[in-house]
Amino acid sequence: MSVRELVVLGTASQVPTRHRNHNGYLLRWDGEGFLFDPGEGTQRQMLRAGVAAHDVNRICVTHFHGDHSLGLAGVIQRINLDKVPHPVSAHYPRSGQRFFDRLRYATAYRETVALLEAPVDTDGPLVRTPGYTLEARRLSHPVEAYGYRLVEPDGRRMLPGRLAAHGIQGPDVGRLQREGSLDGVALEDVSEVRRGQRFAFVMDTRLCDGVYALAEGCDMLVIESTFLDEDEEMAVEFGHLTAGQAARVARDAGVRHLVLTHFSQRYSDPEEFERQARAAGYDADLTVARDLQRVPLPKRR
Repeated sequence: MSVRELVVLGTASQVPTRHRNHNGYLLRWDGEGFLFDPGEGTQRQMLRAGVAAHDVNRICVTHFHGDHSLGLAGVIQRINLDKVPHPVSAHYPRSGQRFFDRLRYATAYRETVALLEAPVDTDGPLVRTPGYTLEARRLSHPVEAYGYRLVEPDGRRMLPGRLAAHGIQGPDVGRLQREGSLDGVALEDVSEVRRGQRFAFVMDTRLCDGVYALAEGCDMLVIESTFLDEDEEMAVEFGHLTAGQAARVARDAGVRHLVLTHFSQRYSDPEEFERQARAAGYDADLTVARDLQRVPLPKRR
């Protein structure tokens, strides 16, 4: 049985707090694990959350500020220490190659795993597999930053009533799915399009075209809301979003489940982020992320 869930490892922005670790998020997508923005302390948070190094297939870094990348050194060394039995790919802005190199080789260790460097320098697809396409979009931050998006190919959902009307049952259903037609009955006659799931990860950024492109039609959007709305001027200055801005993006993009995260240490009441997101008109599922939380992706439409 496939598992698709977000494991939240940390939710703090620049400064960790007593209750919030630096950033870190693992997306379980069927048999693969995507580790996004491993900040300082990610390796320990993985242990606390029940996430093993073996669970990581891809590392996706949005940009090279410390709260999004200082955990790379420990995670990479742990992957090698545990002799993860599969290659691990790393995606990150190409302009930060020198930072990635320093973190990868911060100290001496024995390399036992193939770490495949795949730097990003343009918008568009990065990887295509039968189960998903991984895409990137440029964001607006003081340093080069990219957001990431997974798109599952559309499939087809069989309709039992139509199958029965055509007398198709048992092994013939599988044959029809494989071959596209059976005794004059086309697959389209007895099925409908099953829209593939979409997931987006948007960190430090002002509002920009990339934010909207990543969010469009997502089943789950994980997005920073560093500031509350009363501090919007500060958010724009430092290249961030407010809770209300993030919620309006999700509302306009038709997002089914909004996950707010990356909170400034200046705010002590996390419920205020939800209040402002609701006030902005977002009325679908909403999670104000907390450390070590697990958030399942919505069921398919």
